[in-house]
Amino acid sequence: MLKKLLFLSAVGISAIVFSQNGIKEKLGNYLDSLYVHHKVMGSFALAENDRPTFIKVVGFADAAKQQKANVDTQYRIGSISKTFTAVLVMKAVEEKKIGLGNKLSDFYPEIPNAARITIEQLLQHRSGIHNLTDDPEYLQYNTKPQTESSLIASIKKFSSDFEPGTKYGYSNSNYILLGFILEKVYKKPYAELVRSKIAKPLKLTLTEAGGKIDPSKNQAESYHYINGKYQASSETDMSIPVGAGNIISTPRELLGFMLGLEQGKLIRKESFEKMKTFTDGYGYGLTKIPFGTYWGYGHNGGIDEFRSALFYFPDLKIAAAFTVNQSDMEVNDLLIHLLETAAGHDFEMPGFKTFHIAENELQKLTGKYASPGIPVKFDIFVRDKTLMAQASGQGEFPLEPVSDMEFRFAPAGITVKFFPEKKQFAIMQGGRKDLFTKE
Repeated sequence: MLKKLLFLSAVGISAIVFSQNGIKEKLGNYLDSLYVHHKVMGSFALAENDRPTFIKVVGFADAAKQQKANVDTQYRIGSISKTFTAVLVMKAVEEKKIGLGNKLSDFYPEIPNAARITIEQLLQHRSGIHNLTDDPEYLQYNTKPQTESSLIASIKKFSSDFEPGTKYGYSNSNYILLGFILEKVYKKPYAELVRSKIAKPLKLTLTEAGGKIDPSKNQAESYHYINGKYQASSETDMSIPVGAGNIISTPRELLGFMLGLEQGKLIRKESFEKMKTFTDGYGYGLTKIPFGTYWGYGHNGGIDEFRSALFYFPDLKIAAAFTVNQSDMEVNDLLIHLLETAAGHDFEMPGFKTFHIAENELQKLTGKYASPGIPVKFDIFVRDKTLMAQASGQGEFPLEPVSDMEFRFAPAGITVKFFPEKKQFAIMQGGRKDLFTKE
Protein backbone atom coordinates (compact mmCIF):
# COMPACT_ATOMS: atom_id res chain seq x y z
CA MET A 1 0.00 0.00 0.00
CA LEU A 2 1.20 3.50 -0.71
CA LYS A 3 1.69 5.48 2.46
CA LYS A 4 1.05 9.10 3.20
CA LEU A 5 3.94 11.47 3.72
CA LEU A 6 5.88 11.55 6.95
CA PHE A 7 7.18 15.04 7.60
CA LEU A 8 10.60 15.64 9.12
CA SER A 9 10.21 17.54 12.36
CA ALA A 10 12.46 20.47 13.09
CA VAL A 11 15.56 19.32 14.92
CA GLY A 12 18.03 21.20 17.03
CA ILE A 13 21.53 21.20 15.61
CA SER A 14 24.52 20.93 17.91
CA ALA A 15 26.96 23.80 17.73
CA ILE A 16 29.83 21.33 17.65
CA VAL A 17 30.98 20.29 14.19
CA PHE A 18 32.82 16.97 14.13
CA SER A 19 35.31 15.47 11.71
CA GLN A 20 33.40 14.48 8.59
CA ASN A 21 35.23 11.16 8.40
CA GLY A 22 34.58 10.45 12.08
CA ILE A 23 30.89 11.22 11.90
CA LYS A 24 30.46 9.11 8.74
CA GLU A 25 32.16 6.20 10.49
CA LYS A 26 29.72 6.65 13.37
CA LEU A 27 26.81 6.71 10.92
CA GLY A 28 28.05 3.45 9.42
CA ASN A 29 28.27 1.90 12.89
CA TYR A 30 24.77 3.19 13.69
CA LEU A 31 23.32 1.53 10.57
CA ASP A 32 25.20 -1.70 11.31
CA SER A 33 23.77 -1.68 14.85
CA LEU A 34 20.25 -1.15 13.57
CA TYR A 35 20.63 -4.13 11.26
CA VAL A 36 22.15 -6.39 13.93
CA HIS A 37 19.18 -5.62 16.19
CA HIS A 38 16.74 -6.21 13.33
CA LYS A 39 15.58 -2.60 13.31
CA VAL A 40 16.28 -1.92 9.65
CA MET A 41 17.60 -3.33 6.35
CA GLY A 42 18.34 -1.11 3.40
CA SER A 43 20.59 1.24 1.48
CA PHE A 44 21.66 4.79 2.39
CA ALA A 45 23.49 7.62 0.61
CA LEU A 46 24.58 11.22 1.19
CA ALA A 47 25.74 14.08 -1.01
CA GLU A 48 27.67 17.15 0.15
CA ASN A 49 28.48 20.16 -1.98
CA ASP A 50 26.36 18.52 -4.67
CA ARG A 51 28.46 15.37 -4.95
CA PRO A 52 27.96 11.88 -3.41
CA THR A 53 30.14 11.31 -0.32
CA PHE A 54 28.68 8.31 1.54
CA ILE A 55 26.93 5.05 0.73
CA LYS A 56 26.10 2.15 3.04
CA VAL A 57 24.05 -1.01 2.58
CA VAL A 58 22.87 -3.38 5.33
CA GLY A 59 20.77 -6.53 5.24
CA PHE A 60 19.29 -8.84 2.66
CA ALA A 61 17.73 -8.36 -0.74
CA ASP A 62 16.39 -11.93 -0.48
CA ALA A 63 16.33 -13.18 3.11
CA ALA A 64 15.13 -16.69 2.21
CA LYS A 65 18.24 -17.24 0.08
CA GLN A 66 20.51 -15.20 2.38
CA GLN A 67 21.25 -12.94 -0.59
CA LYS A 68 22.86 -9.76 0.73
CA ALA A 69 21.90 -6.39 -0.74
CA ASN A 70 24.59 -4.24 -2.36
CA VAL A 71 24.96 -0.73 -3.77
CA ASP A 72 23.24 -1.78 -7.02
CA THR A 73 20.24 -3.48 -5.39
CA GLN A 74 16.99 -1.95 -6.61
CA TYR A 75 14.26 -1.09 -4.11
CA ARG A 76 10.71 0.09 -4.60
CA ILE A 77 10.68 3.82 -3.77
CA GLY A 78 6.93 4.31 -3.33
CA SER A 79 5.76 7.90 -3.44
CA ILE A 80 9.13 9.39 -4.39
CA SER A 81 7.80 8.32 -7.81
CA LYS A 82 5.48 11.33 -7.59
CA THR A 83 8.47 13.65 -8.01
CA PHE A 84 9.38 11.78 -11.21
CA THR A 85 5.80 12.12 -12.45
CA ALA A 86 5.76 15.85 -11.68
CA VAL A 87 8.99 16.29 -13.64
CA LEU A 88 7.44 14.47 -16.59
CA VAL A 89 4.37 16.71 -16.41
CA MET A 90 6.57 19.83 -16.45
CA LYS A 91 8.46 18.36 -19.42
CA ALA A 92 5.12 17.86 -21.17
CA VAL A 93 4.24 21.50 -20.42
CA GLU A 94 7.56 22.63 -21.92
CA GLU A 95 6.88 20.51 -25.00
CA LYS A 96 3.35 21.96 -25.22
CA LYS A 97 1.75 18.56 -24.82
CA ILE A 98 -0.36 19.81 -21.92
CA GLY A 99 -1.02 22.91 -19.81
CA LEU A 100 -1.21 23.24 -16.04
CA GLY A 101 -4.64 24.79 -16.46
CA ASN A 102 -6.00 21.93 -18.57
CA LYS A 103 -9.00 20.24 -16.99
CA LEU A 104 -9.26 16.62 -15.91
CA SER A 105 -12.48 16.45 -17.95
CA ASP A 106 -10.31 16.59 -21.10
CA PHE A 107 -9.26 13.05 -20.23
CA TYR A 108 -11.65 11.59 -17.65
CA PRO A 109 -14.97 13.49 -17.67
CA GLU A 110 -16.64 10.72 -15.66
CA ILE A 111 -14.71 11.55 -12.48
CA PRO A 112 -16.66 13.79 -10.06
CA ASN A 113 -15.82 17.51 -10.48
CA ALA A 114 -13.54 16.69 -13.46
CA ALA A 115 -14.56 19.88 -15.30
CA ARG A 116 -13.37 21.92 -12.30
CA ILE A 117 -10.10 20.07 -11.58
CA THR A 118 -6.88 21.25 -13.21
CA ILE A 119 -3.61 19.45 -13.87
CA GLU A 120 -2.00 21.80 -11.35
CA GLN A 121 -4.51 20.79 -8.66
CA LEU A 122 -3.70 17.12 -9.30
CA LEU A 123 0.01 17.91 -8.89
CA GLN A 124 -0.57 19.74 -5.61
CA HIS A 125 -3.12 17.30 -4.12
CA ARG A 126 -5.78 20.01 -4.19
CA SER A 127 -8.29 18.19 -6.39
CA GLY A 128 -10.56 16.73 -3.72
CA ILE A 129 -10.37 13.32 -5.41
CA HIS A 130 -10.62 10.56 -2.81
CA ASN A 131 -7.49 8.48 -2.16
CA LEU A 132 -8.27 5.00 -3.48
CA THR A 133 -5.64 3.41 -1.18
CA ASP A 134 -7.73 4.55 1.82
CA ASP A 135 -10.60 2.41 0.59
CA PRO A 136 -10.94 -0.77 2.74
CA GLU A 137 -11.53 -2.72 -0.49
CA TYR A 138 -8.06 -1.71 -1.74
CA LEU A 139 -6.40 -4.55 0.17
CA GLN A 140 -8.66 -7.02 -1.62
CA TYR A 141 -7.18 -6.22 -5.03
CA ASN A 142 -3.82 -4.50 -4.51
CA THR A 143 -1.77 -7.64 -5.22
CA LYS A 144 -3.64 -8.40 -8.46
CA PRO A 145 -3.05 -6.84 -11.90
CA GLN A 146 -5.38 -3.94 -12.69
CA THR A 147 -6.22 -2.11 -15.89
CA GLU A 148 -6.66 1.60 -16.52
CA SER A 149 -10.42 0.98 -16.71
CA SER A 150 -10.58 -0.85 -13.39
CA LEU A 151 -8.56 1.82 -11.60
CA ILE A 152 -10.65 4.65 -13.05
CA ALA A 153 -13.76 2.76 -11.93
CA SER A 154 -12.32 2.55 -8.39
CA ILE A 155 -11.51 6.28 -8.37
CA LYS A 156 -14.77 7.57 -9.82
CA LYS A 157 -17.05 5.66 -7.42
CA PHE A 158 -16.20 8.10 -4.61
CA SER A 159 -17.66 11.57 -4.31
CA SER A 160 -15.18 14.42 -3.84
CA ASP A 161 -13.65 14.85 -0.41
CA PHE A 162 -13.74 18.66 -0.82
CA GLU A 163 -14.25 21.33 -3.44
CA PRO A 164 -11.34 21.51 -5.93
CA GLY A 165 -8.70 24.08 -5.01
CA THR A 166 -10.02 24.79 -1.50
CA LYS A 167 -7.47 22.78 0.47
CA TYR A 168 -4.74 20.13 0.45
CA GLY A 169 -5.64 16.44 0.69
CA TYR A 170 -2.98 13.83 -0.12
CA SER A 171 -4.32 11.30 -2.61
CA ASN A 172 -2.51 8.64 -4.60
CA SER A 173 -5.41 8.83 -7.05
CA ASN A 174 -4.15 12.23 -8.26
CA TYR A 175 -0.85 10.80 -9.45
CA ILE A 176 -2.31 7.59 -10.85
CA LEU A 177 -4.42 9.87 -13.04
CA LEU A 178 -1.37 11.96 -13.98
CA GLY A 179 0.49 8.79 -14.98
CA PHE A 180 -2.33 7.81 -17.32
CA ILE A 181 -2.63 11.35 -18.69
CA LEU A 182 1.08 11.38 -19.55
CA GLU A 183 0.62 8.12 -21.44
CA LYS A 184 -2.24 9.67 -23.40
CA VAL A 185 -0.50 12.92 -24.37
CA TYR A 186 2.74 11.19 -25.36
CA LYS A 187 1.10 8.00 -26.69
CA LYS A 188 3.83 6.04 -24.90
CA PRO A 189 3.91 3.87 -21.75
CA TYR A 190 4.83 5.61 -18.51
CA ALA A 191 7.83 3.26 -18.19
CA GLU A 192 9.20 4.50 -21.52
CA LEU A 193 8.77 8.14 -20.46
CA VAL A 194 10.77 7.53 -17.27
CA ARG A 195 13.47 5.80 -19.30
CA SER A 196 13.75 8.32 -22.16
CA LYS A 197 13.15 11.63 -20.36
CA ILE A 198 14.78 11.01 -16.96
CA ALA A 199 16.98 7.91 -16.74
CA LYS A 200 18.71 8.30 -20.11
CA PRO A 201 19.64 12.02 -19.83
CA LEU A 202 21.05 11.43 -16.32
CA LYS A 203 22.68 8.09 -17.24
CA LEU A 204 20.72 6.28 -14.51
CA THR A 205 20.89 2.56 -15.23
CA LEU A 206 19.06 1.27 -12.14
CA THR A 207 16.07 3.63 -12.11
CA GLU A 208 12.97 2.42 -13.93
CA ALA A 209 9.32 1.54 -13.62
CA GLY A 210 9.13 -1.69 -11.65
CA GLY A 211 7.26 -4.92 -12.14
CA LYS A 212 7.08 -8.14 -10.17
CA ILE A 213 10.09 -8.29 -7.85
CA ASP A 214 12.86 -10.52 -9.19
CA PRO A 215 15.67 -11.16 -6.65
CA SER A 216 17.71 -12.84 -9.41
CA LYS A 217 17.99 -9.36 -10.98
CA ASN A 218 19.24 -7.87 -7.70
CA GLN A 219 15.82 -6.49 -6.74
CA ALA A 220 14.97 -6.42 -3.04
CA GLU A 221 11.90 -7.97 -1.48
CA SER A 222 10.38 -6.36 1.62
CA TYR A 223 9.91 -7.93 5.04
CA HIS A 224 8.43 -7.93 8.51
CA TYR A 225 10.72 -9.18 11.27
CA ILE A 226 8.57 -11.28 13.60
CA ASN A 227 9.64 -13.71 16.31
CA GLY A 228 13.20 -14.00 15.08
CA LYS A 229 12.35 -14.45 11.39
CA TYR A 230 12.16 -12.29 8.28
CA GLN A 231 8.70 -12.80 6.80
CA ALA A 232 8.13 -11.59 3.25
CA SER A 233 5.53 -8.87 2.82
CA SER A 234 2.68 -9.06 0.36
CA GLU A 235 3.61 -7.46 -2.97
CA THR A 236 1.55 -4.69 -4.54
CA ASP A 237 1.06 -5.27 -8.25
CA MET A 238 2.84 -2.43 -10.03
CA SER A 239 0.01 -1.98 -12.52
CA ILE A 240 -1.78 -0.08 -9.73
CA PRO A 241 0.48 2.78 -8.58
CA VAL A 242 1.60 3.91 -12.06
CA GLY A 243 2.60 7.56 -11.67
CA ALA A 244 2.08 7.45 -7.91
CA GLY A 245 4.56 4.83 -6.73
CA ASN A 246 5.77 2.29 -9.28
CA ILE A 247 9.45 3.26 -9.69
CA ILE A 248 12.42 1.22 -8.44
CA SER A 249 15.85 2.71 -7.86
CA THR A 250 18.83 2.98 -5.50
CA PRO A 251 19.74 5.81 -3.08
CA ARG A 252 22.82 6.64 -5.14
CA GLU A 253 20.73 7.09 -8.28
CA LEU A 254 18.04 8.99 -6.39
CA LEU A 255 20.70 11.51 -5.41
CA GLY A 256 21.71 11.68 -9.08
CA PHE A 257 18.08 12.37 -10.01
CA MET A 258 17.70 15.15 -7.44
CA LEU A 259 21.03 16.79 -8.25
CA GLY A 260 20.32 16.55 -11.98
CA LEU A 261 16.95 18.19 -11.43
CA GLU A 262 18.57 20.94 -9.34
CA GLN A 263 21.22 21.52 -12.02
CA GLY A 264 18.69 21.94 -14.84
CA LYS A 265 19.52 18.72 -16.66
CA LEU A 266 15.89 17.53 -16.96
CA ILE A 267 13.64 20.58 -17.16
CA ARG A 268 14.22 24.31 -17.37
CA LYS A 269 15.13 26.19 -14.22
CA GLU A 270 11.86 28.13 -14.34
CA SER A 271 9.91 24.86 -14.58
CA PHE A 272 11.69 23.51 -11.52
CA GLU A 273 11.02 26.76 -9.64
CA LYS A 274 7.34 26.28 -10.48
CA MET A 275 7.50 22.80 -8.93
CA LYS A 276 8.62 24.51 -5.71
CA THR A 277 5.41 26.55 -5.47
CA PHE A 278 4.48 25.25 -2.01
CA THR A 279 0.91 25.58 -0.78
CA ASP A 280 0.18 23.93 2.57
CA GLY A 281 3.72 22.52 2.40
CA TYR A 282 3.29 20.71 -0.92
CA GLY A 283 4.46 21.77 -4.39
CA TYR A 284 4.42 19.71 -7.59
CA GLY A 285 5.51 16.27 -6.42
CA LEU A 286 7.64 17.88 -3.71
CA THR A 287 7.13 18.50 -0.03
CA LYS A 288 8.90 21.15 2.03
CA ILE A 289 10.59 20.17 5.31
CA PRO A 290 12.69 21.88 7.99
CA PHE A 291 16.10 20.92 9.33
CA GLY A 292 17.11 23.26 12.08
CA THR A 293 16.74 26.76 10.61
CA TYR A 294 17.03 25.50 7.02
CA TRP A 295 14.38 24.30 4.60
CA GLY A 296 14.66 21.54 2.05
CA TYR A 297 12.44 19.75 -0.41
CA GLY A 298 11.93 16.24 -1.70
CA HIS A 299 9.59 13.36 -1.01
CA ASN A 300 9.35 10.15 0.95
CA GLY A 301 7.48 7.00 0.23
CA GLY A 302 6.18 3.68 1.38
CA ILE A 303 4.81 0.69 -0.47
CA ASP A 304 4.38 -2.75 1.09
CA GLU A 305 7.19 -2.79 3.72
CA PHE A 306 9.50 -0.56 1.68
CA ARG A 307 10.20 2.91 3.09
CA SER A 308 12.20 5.62 1.32
CA ALA A 309 13.19 9.26 1.43
CA LEU A 310 14.96 11.76 -0.83
CA PHE A 311 15.58 15.34 0.32
CA TYR A 312 17.83 18.22 -0.74
CA PHE A 313 18.74 21.37 1.21
CA PRO A 314 19.94 24.02 -1.25
CA ASP A 315 21.41 26.43 1.32
CA LEU A 316 23.48 23.65 2.88
CA LYS A 317 24.13 21.90 -0.47
CA ILE A 318 23.46 18.54 1.17
CA ALA A 319 21.15 15.72 0.14
CA ALA A 320 20.15 12.43 1.72
CA ALA A 321 18.43 9.36 0.34
CA PHE A 322 17.53 5.95 1.69
CA THR A 323 15.54 2.90 0.64
CA VAL A 324 14.74 0.30 3.29
CA ASN A 325 13.01 -3.05 2.86
CA GLN A 326 12.45 -3.82 6.56
CA SER A 327 12.03 -1.45 9.47
CA ASP A 328 11.01 -1.76 13.09
CA MET A 329 11.65 1.87 13.92
CA GLU A 330 10.52 5.36 13.05
CA VAL A 331 12.24 5.88 9.70
CA ASN A 332 12.07 9.64 10.17
CA ASP A 333 14.95 9.16 12.62
CA LEU A 334 17.04 7.70 9.80
CA LEU A 335 16.56 10.82 7.73
CA ILE A 336 17.42 13.09 10.64
CA HIS A 337 20.66 11.21 11.40
CA LEU A 338 21.64 11.18 7.72
CA LEU A 339 21.15 14.93 7.48
CA GLU A 340 23.01 15.52 10.75
CA THR A 341 25.93 13.54 9.38
CA ALA A 342 25.93 15.40 6.05
CA ALA A 343 25.93 18.69 7.97
CA GLY A 344 28.86 17.47 10.11
CA HIS A 345 26.93 17.29 13.40
CA ASP A 346 27.05 14.54 15.99
CA PHE A 347 24.06 12.45 17.04
CA GLU A 348 23.27 10.11 19.91
CA MET A 349 23.55 6.37 19.36
CA PRO A 350 20.39 4.55 20.49
CA GLY A 351 20.20 1.76 23.04
CA PHE A 352 18.55 -1.55 22.16
CA LYS A 353 16.85 -2.79 25.31
CA THR A 354 14.30 -5.57 24.90
CA PHE A 355 11.35 -6.38 27.13
CA HIS A 356 9.83 -9.87 27.33
CA ILE A 357 6.27 -10.84 28.26
CA ALA A 358 5.29 -14.50 28.68
CA GLU A 359 2.88 -15.90 26.09
CA ASN A 360 0.25 -16.77 28.72
CA GLU A 361 0.22 -13.10 29.77
CA LEU A 362 -0.12 -11.97 26.16
CA GLN A 363 -3.11 -14.28 25.70
CA LYS A 364 -4.99 -12.34 28.38
CA LEU A 365 -4.94 -9.28 26.11
CA THR A 366 -6.40 -10.97 23.03
CA GLY A 367 -9.89 -10.38 21.68
CA LYS A 368 -12.03 -8.12 19.52
CA TYR A 369 -12.01 -4.45 20.51
CA ALA A 370 -14.29 -1.62 19.37
CA SER A 371 -14.78 2.08 20.05
CA PRO A 372 -18.03 4.11 19.75
CA GLY A 373 -18.00 6.40 16.73
CA ILE A 374 -14.93 4.78 15.12
CA PRO A 375 -15.76 2.61 12.08
CA VAL A 376 -12.92 0.09 12.53
CA LYS A 377 -12.52 -2.68 15.07
CA PHE A 378 -9.28 -4.25 16.26
CA ASP A 379 -8.49 -7.95 16.47
CA ILE A 380 -5.71 -8.55 19.02
CA PHE A 381 -4.19 -12.03 18.84
CA VAL A 382 -0.99 -13.98 19.48
CA ARG A 383 1.03 -15.67 16.75
CA ASP A 384 4.46 -17.22 17.21
CA LYS A 385 4.59 -15.79 20.75
CA THR A 386 4.15 -12.26 19.36
CA LEU A 387 1.19 -9.99 20.10
CA MET A 388 -0.41 -8.94 16.81
CA ALA A 389 -3.01 -6.30 15.92
CA GLN A 390 -5.23 -5.96 12.88
CA ALA A 391 -7.77 -3.24 12.20
CA SER A 392 -10.78 -4.29 10.14
CA GLY A 393 -10.01 -4.08 6.42
CA GLN A 394 -6.28 -3.47 7.02
CA GLY A 395 -3.10 -5.51 7.31
CA GLU A 396 -1.91 -7.05 10.57
CA PHE A 397 1.14 -5.73 12.42
CA PRO A 398 3.25 -6.87 15.39
CA LEU A 399 3.25 -5.10 18.75
CA GLU A 400 6.62 -4.90 20.48
CA PRO A 401 6.47 -4.73 24.31
CA VAL A 402 8.23 -1.78 25.89
CA SER A 403 6.82 -2.30 29.42
CA ASP A 404 4.31 -4.58 31.17
CA MET A 405 1.24 -3.25 29.34
CA GLU A 406 2.68 -0.87 26.75
CA PHE A 407 3.52 -1.89 23.19
CA ARG A 408 4.58 -0.13 20.02
CA PHE A 409 4.65 -0.52 16.29
CA ALA A 410 7.54 1.83 15.54
CA PRO A 411 7.31 1.93 11.72
CA ALA A 412 3.95 3.71 11.95
CA GLY A 413 4.63 5.60 15.18
CA ILE A 414 1.91 3.64 17.01
CA THR A 415 1.85 3.09 20.79
CA VAL A 416 -0.73 0.80 22.41
CA LYS A 417 -1.34 0.69 26.16
CA PHE A 418 -3.57 -2.03 27.65
CA PHE A 419 -5.77 -1.76 30.73
CA PRO A 420 -6.72 -5.43 31.32
CA GLU A 421 -8.75 -4.71 34.45
CA LYS A 422 -11.04 -2.52 32.33
CA LYS A 423 -10.75 -4.75 29.23
CA GLN A 424 -9.54 -1.74 27.25
CA PHE A 425 -6.56 -0.42 25.33
CA ALA A 426 -5.57 3.07 24.20
CA ILE A 427 -3.91 3.54 20.82
CA MET A 428 -1.81 6.66 20.24
CA GLN A 429 -0.55 7.89 16.87
CA GLY A 430 0.40 11.34 15.61
CA GLY A 431 -0.90 13.11 18.73
CA ARG A 432 -4.27 11.34 18.60
CA LYS A 433 -5.45 8.96 21.32
CA ASP A 434 -8.43 6.57 21.00
CA LEU A 435 -9.82 4.13 23.56
CA PHE A 436 -11.07 0.66 22.52
CA THR A 437 -13.03 -1.80 24.68
CA LYS A 438 -13.14 -5.59 24.38
CA GLU A 439 -16.47 -6.86 23.02
